[in-house]
Amino acid sequence: MGKLTYDSTLTVDFDDRVLAHLQLVIGAKLRRGESFYFSWRDDTSIGNGRSALWMHPSISLHFKFSGGRPPSINRAWIDALMSTANSSSGLQIVREPTGQGSAEEAK
Repeated sequence: MGKLTYDSTLTVDFDDRVLAHLQLVIGAKLRRGESFYFSWRDDTSIGNGRSALWMHPSISLHFKFSGGRPPSINRAWIDALMSTANSSSGLQIVREPTGQGSAEEAK
């Protein structure tokens, strides 16, 4: 499990593969100076609710991966995540599309 730390105060666990895709989407939005909400379903161990963060270029983020090798990137998943990030409800984790668009398949 990787960790996303927000503003040095909140740390959230995500699978390394999910975290790698989130890093690319969040990084692209913040590089353009865009602010947005990022929300996800909480794990049942902490109540099974929802959490949301306001993502802004001035707020520090730290992405910590548990594995030493970066996962392959699925471009179709990046596109799907970016589509949610550009919506009025903000970035939400959607299921990874299968069978197309990964960087490794393009090699």
